[in-house]
Formats: sequence, C-alpha cells, structure tokens
Amino acid sequence: MDTVLELPAGTLTGPEKLEDLENWNSLAMVEYIALADNNGAKLSPRQIRDCDTVNDLARLAQAG
Repeated sequence: MDTVLELPAGTLTGPEKLEDLENWNSLAMVEYIALADNNGAKLSPRQIRDCDTVNDLARLAQAG
C-alpha cells in the first residue's frame, strides 16, 4: 500500500483513514485492485469504496 501511495516503506501502519491520505484517489484505487489481483485477490471498485481504513483494504485483499 505504501508503494501505491508513493510513500516510504513502513509509513502506513493500518488504522489510517483512506479519506485522510493525500494520494488516495481513483488512480490509487485502480493500482490497488491490480496489486491485489496479482496476489490472487479479485476485488471490485465497489468493495474498495466500502473500505474506510488501510486495515479494511488489507482485510479485503486477504479475504478476496
């Protein structure tokens, strides 16, 4: 996720709200979906939009 948001590795710890992240936008969402897909998780934009925090995204990718 740090890479998707162009942040130094280890910047995000999980409880950060997506709406507070400056680089979280539609392009970052598409990049996250592609990253999850490469790791075997099939996610939709709707699923991503329902997430509030970085931890929510991580859980979604693990469940996907």
